[in-house]
Amino acid sequence: MTGTGTGTGTGTDTDERLRRWRLVLGGADADGTGCGLAGQDAAMDGALAALYGSGSDKQQGDRQQGGSRSAGLGASAPAVARWLGDIRTYFPSSVVQVMQRDAIDRLGLSTLLLEPEMLEAVDADVHLVGTLLSLNKAMPETTKETARAVVRKVVEDLEKKLATRTRATLTGALDRSARIQRPRHHDIDWNRTIAANLKHYLPEYRTIVPERLIGYGRAAQSVKKEVVLCIDQSGSMAASVVYASVFGAVLASMRSIATRLVVFDTAVVDLTDQLDDPVDVLFGTQLGGGTDINRALAYCQSQITRPAETVVVLISDLYEGGIRNEMLKRVAAMKASGVQFVTLLALSDEGAPAYDREHAAALAGLGAPAFACTPDLFPDVMAAAIEKRPLPIPDTASEKGAPAANRI
Repeated sequence: MTGTGTGTGTGTDTDERLRRWRLVLGGADADGTGCGLAGQDAAMDGALAALYGSGSDKQQGDRQQGGSRSAGLGASAPAVARWLGDIRTYFPSSVVQVMQRDAIDRLGLSTLLLEPEMLEAVDADVHLVGTLLSLNKAMPETTKETARAVVRKVVEDLEKKLATRTRATLTGALDRSARIQRPRHHDIDWNRTIAANLKHYLPEYRTIVPERLIGYGRAAQSVKKEVVLCIDQSGSMAASVVYASVFGAVLASMRSIATRLVVFDTAVVDLTDQLDDPVDVLFGTQLGGGTDINRALAYCQSQITRPAETVVVLISDLYEGGIRNEMLKRVAAMKASGVQFVTLLALSDEGAPAYDREHAAALAGLGAPAFACTPDLFPDVMAAAIEKRPLPIPDTASEKGAPAANRI
């Protein structure tokens, strides 16, 4: 490794590069650095080794300072709690959350999250909330209150981050979509009215005779749009369920939008009456199980009373366990009736998950493109759907393997 430098660096620069490579490679015989660690570096390496070390390394000999890594945090909550404290000491919060997630996935530590002491020790994020929700039914009563407190903190942080922009974006979209053709005099949008009637200009009178008046609906308290969020609660959609629940609560707080939230696996559950508290919504979900999109869409379709003013958002990886052709017929029927239908493969920062490409292509053929959506983009997607204009599908859709037909 030392022979790959530019020849202009100092010995200190070389030492620092070796130190970093040593931490990355783990100190096995073949790492090639010849670099030992001491003090905080050795402690940091130990925290990494507990999570990312390989069992084969352990079999090569006893672990020495700066030696090979061996995986394992032990099965006890105190050992894991100490490890959690160590990684918070040595790494920034964003890295801590990634390491926590990896520990749960790689070392099977989910059951330890059923202990209140463990929940108090972790750094909570969306992914941890998803794990807690998947453990909800197995969670003892002594842990549930702590779990709810952890989930509530994450939800409140997300609401603070997402609510203001969502309300502002959708309020603008609602105002623009509420233009009426027979407005009262003080509701007339004169700029748009003049532009729409220029062909009726009378030169001899130097005036325009408007055949069509365009105005804005007054900011009445009546419902202008209806939104149905239909959320797949299979295990792979955990982060999407969290974000969708938060957005559902934000939409429900807007009096001009009637919001319905439906979650499904092979059964369908309407959680609309709990939308005032997204934590209740989340604990009303049951992550895991099968998928019957057709049944869920049948229920959503039965709840639509004003199709031309309704937006249906299906959030699913599209692995249908129900009747595929019936699912597609329902989407086609809703669109034919005037419903704006949006298909999101994910609502998270993780990009598109594995998904059924055949179903995605079929939906795209019906004019319901399927794509992954980040939380930051979601307000713009909803605004476009409300205004009945093309959706702002990200260019990265093609990079993540989405069908080309999905892009408008």
